Amino acid sequence: MSDARHAPPAAPAPFDRAAVRAHRERAASAFGGNDHLFRETGERLVDRLTDVQRDFPTVLDLGCHLGGLGRRLNDRPGTVRVIQCDLSPAMARGARAANGCPALAADEEALPFARASFDLVASNLSLHWVNDLPGALVQIREALKPDGLFLACLLGGATLGALRSAFMEAEIAVEGGASPRVSPFADVRDGGDLLARAGFALPVADLDTIRAAYPGPLELMAGLRAMGETNAVAERRKTFTRRATLLEAARRCGAGEAARSAADGQGESQVLAGFDIIWLAGWAPDPSQPRPLAPGAARGRLADALKAVEHPAGVRPDGTAGD
Repeated sequence: MSDARHAPPAAPAPFDRAAVRAHRERAASAFGGNDHLFRETGERLVDRLTDVQRDFPTVLDLGCHLGGLGRRLNDRPGTVRVIQCDLSPAMARGARAANGCPALAADEEALPFARASFDLVASNLSLHWVNDLPGALVQIREALKPDGLFLACLLGGATLGALRSAFMEAEIAVEGGASPRVSPFADVRDGGDLLARAGFALPVADLDTIRAAYPGPLELMAGLRAMGETNAVAERRKTFTRRATLLEAARRCGAGEAARSAADGQGESQVLAGFDIIWLAGWAPDPSQPRPLAPGAARGRLADALKAVEHPAGVRPDGTAGD
């Protein structure tokens, strides 16, 4: 029996969930005028669902914000009921008011739903703030009915790389050191593995990149604040950013992105913010789903199916030995 006194310490949580909730609470009142990124990814999510030839009567919109995705999901043929939930009570209230679908405040890390409750769980740009993403995926899979679908997008990859670099360089130049300013993002290469570890069948992960133009660096920062997407890294600096650091970061970000914009021939210089969108899709296991054959279980030869002549390894078609 292991001694709990000698158990390794738990890894520190990367995100301050209370700060994530506070940022969304603050953003709720003006989110509708600053949700262009969420509207774009929401439309892409619904487009992906169109490729799935089946109905999803009972749907969970996980991380619903103000209900834009919930409205689209509710309008889909075959939908009977959409449940919305968000970490922010203000967002949940706004979603309920916007589309009339039931909404509640709930944490993605502690879902309050019974097993096998939903035919579809959809999540639009929310799960990148979860500390235990593998654990959250397990809960999502358990909340799905057998052969239910999970479809989500989250920020990842090199999202806001220019802003990240600008703040790091500015803090080093002005203050002699750097603190975490932009969320540590997941990589698309890990997406399929995370889904498989969580018990999903037929896991798929892929990447989109969306570029959004802002008049300048300060407008980009204000836009992130209005979306509720400002810094919630647990190790972030808790004091206000120095004015000199902020202006230096804005100068560096603006200079780099403006030069790129001008080189692209887009006329007046703008800051182009890059958002890498990781897409995750997986199914709750069900016996009806297709499964790969076990090694050696094939009933025919590939060469026969292709009407080709099979040659031993290391032998050329003319019969001579290969390298």
